[in-house]
Amino acid sequence: MSLTERLTHGVQHALAAAGLPPVADCAWEVPRQAEHGDYATNVGMTSAKAARRAPRQIAEAIVKHFPAMAEVARLEIAGPGFLNVFLAPAWVATALREVLAAGAGYGRAADLAGQRVRLEFVSANPTGPLVIVNARAAAIGDALARVLRARGARVTTEFYINDAGNQFEALARSFEARVRQAVGEAAPLPEKGYPGEYLVDLAADYVREQRLDGAPALQAHLAELAKGGTSATERLGRWAVARIVVGQRRVLADYGVTFDVWSSEQHDVRERGLADKILDELTTRGLTYEQDGALWFRATEAGEDVTDDKDRVLRRSAGGPTYFAVDIAYHHYVKFAGADRLINLLGPDHHGYVARIRAAMQALGHPPEAFEVLLVQLVTLLRDGQPVRMSKRRGEFVLMDELLEEVGRDAARFTFLTRRHDSPLEFDLAVATRQSSDNPVYYVQYAHARIRSIARQAAEQGISVPAWEAIDLGPLTEPEEQAIIKRLLDYPEVVRGAARAREPHRIAFWLQELAGLFHPYYKTHRVIQDDRRVMLARLALCAAVGQVIATGLDLLGVSAPESM
Repeated sequence: MSLTERLTHGVQHALAAAGLPPVADCAWEVPRQAEHGDYATNVGMTSAKAARRAPRQIAEAIVKHFPAMAEVARLEIAGPGFLNVFLAPAWVATALREVLAAGAGYGRAADLAGQRVRLEFVSANPTGPLVIVNARAAAIGDALARVLRARGARVTTEFYINDAGNQFEALARSFEARVRQAVGEAAPLPEKGYPGEYLVDLAADYVREQRLDGAPALQAHLAELAKGGTSATERLGRWAVARIVVGQRRVLADYGVTFDVWSSEQHDVRERGLADKILDELTTRGLTYEQDGALWFRATEAGEDVTDDKDRVLRRSAGGPTYFAVDIAYHHYVKFAGADRLINLLGPDHHGYVARIRAAMQALGHPPEAFEVLLVQLVTLLRDGQPVRMSKRRGEFVLMDELLEEVGRDAARFTFLTRRHDSPLEFDLAVATRQSSDNPVYYVQYAHARIRSIARQAAEQGISVPAWEAIDLGPLTEPEEQAIIKRLLDYPEVVRGAARAREPHRIAFWLQELAGLFHPYYKTHRVIQDDRRVMLARLALCAAVGQVIATGLDLLGVSAPESM
């Protein structure tokens, strides 16, 4: 049981003893100023209406009836009814034992046990290499999956391949033009095609693999491809998509990101007839109407809580389902088949798309809270504060593999997790590769490396260290030591909050704060020293800090180096 859970039980006991209505939970926060205590809650204000008492009266009743707890030195009332809790220094020192005993499981819990979550992220169109904004989405999505699993949720991660529709057709035509060019034909790129140089490289690979030594050989090859009812253009497009997806998988693997499911719009929705099936189901439910030869979804009547601003086309007048219809079918029949809750990470250009999908899910009977969307904002690339374009193959985009080549996996992932997903992010290449305190990942990793160095020094000097449970932690009375331990005690609540708010950046921010406490402590307080009692207590403190840093970094998909 975490410290905040124990404090909540104390509040609940006090309310019951005072004859006041119970509360389901208390919202605890760590005050910015030490004089306001170690924890604070506004439970007096949130329960005032139910208790029919002034907030300050409720706070006074809680203070009066709060049970004796070794954790708590005193409680104080502030303002109109805030309750401030001051921890007992002696208990704080011994609480370090809980952190050490939990090991790598510290911060993990089962509060989300039973939740089946399908988490989709990246899902870049298979029309080219992954770019820097995909790298940000990958870092956020993978970290979120790790955090949710740490709290007991059953998470299925997914990459959805949009390998059908207008964008696929544009890719297929563009690739065919590049293949024709590769054998010497004067083939122009189609209007609204993809001009990226990567298709030139891909076409060269195709021509080489198929041993097409000129235009006549290509013509014969295209005629052979067209046999069987599928056009040569589509067959070329399928080959290009497969190769591009292989490249995307490779870069993501280099980034430390793997997916449980790689889904295909073409194979998992269209070829299974799910788009037609959803049109029939929506029509049966009375959620469609025909107008101007097209079939429309009654989005504005979808539900009380979530409605779209206008009705949407499901089937075009020219025939064939829209991408919106395909997406509804996929979410309803495939995603929700194995999950209770869907979380999609999408780019900012999907802002207007969220309401219509949410309306469709609600119309089909899914609870409003079962479908979530996180919009991942764009990234501005800088070098020493100045905008930079670094792509060698496509000047308008920064490719993900180029970013990894320059800064590495750890720096990229941690930097992307230093801001909320819905805030634009400035990624400074110079800062990300700098070995100094202004580089957040270096600052945190260096704290772990320093701690491992202390452990090695102790071993080299032949210092025998007993089991942590046998060490006297009483000497940890310095204000800096107390502050570090208190911060460690916050960690389970930080992970819990990150999971519930879908904000893994909270862990990155917390790790920076912990490193900010440890580095000055290391410089001013000798760990290995003649006073064995103090030395062992400080070695325990360092071990706990190192353990939690490693655990936190792992939730972010970042390594904890032994030395730097």
